[in-house]
Amino acid sequence: MPDRKFRDDPSPRTRTGAGPEPDQTSGTDESDAERRRRRARFLRDLAEARELRDRVQPRRAKTARLRHAMRMRTFRW
Repeated sequence: MPDRKFRDDPSPRTRTGAGPEPDQTSGTDESDAERRRRRARFLRDLAEARELRDRVQPRRAKTARLRHAMRMRTFRW
């Protein structure tokens, strides 16, 4: 989408030295727990970013809400 700005820095999962590799952890339970923890943090950050975007760009947020409502109305179950 042309209106989105992408960051130049790589995502945390592609950074070297960002943490232990999945196969280097001591057990699968810990790696699953770590993955869930990282996913929860990512989802919190994503929700926070959406709220911030909605606050600083109210017109775009309203347009997105209307577009979403239209999609929901035209969706067939």
